[in-house]
Parts: sequence; structure tokens; C-alpha cells
Amino acid sequence: MLSKRKKQNTIKEHQVHKEDTGSPQVQIAIASRRITELADHLKKHPKDKHSRRGLLGLVNKRRKLLKYLADKSPINYKKLVTKLGLKK
Repeated sequence: MLSKRKKQNTIKEHQVHKEDTGSPQVQIAIASRRITELADHLKKHPKDKHSRRGLLGLVNKRRKLLKYLADKSPINYKKLVTKLGLKK
């Protein structure tokens, strides 16, 4: 689970304007951070099937958001992918 402080820092790093909390860039960054934390959790607890299902849902959500961002704003998409270090 993402702590409040980590989530706020992620939002501040990726927000488009001062009060932005829901842009695709922010949503993708938060999902990426949660995916990383869940992957670490699953390395320690490989039999946790419920968390694995949640991880797959998050990966799918992030994939859809990335596709949306790539269609709407390819420049912002490329910047975000390089900033987050994703393989696209």
C-alpha cells in the first residue's frame, strides 16, 4: 500500500499544474509506484494470489492510461515513459 507521503510526492513530481491530481500523467505515475511496491511484496510472498490479481489489474489499468496518453499527447507520453523508465 502506498503511504500518504509517497503518494503526495509522486503527485508533486508529475502534476501538470498546481492543483492537478487526476491527469493521466499523475495516474500513471501512481500506478507505476504501486506496481513496484506490489512486485516487491510478491517477491517476499509468492503464494499471495490475491495481491497477484490486484497487480495484474493495476498493470492493465496503467496500460490503458498509457495508450490514452499516447493517442492524445505523444510528446507528453514520451517524456513520461523516459522519466518513469518504462519499456515503451
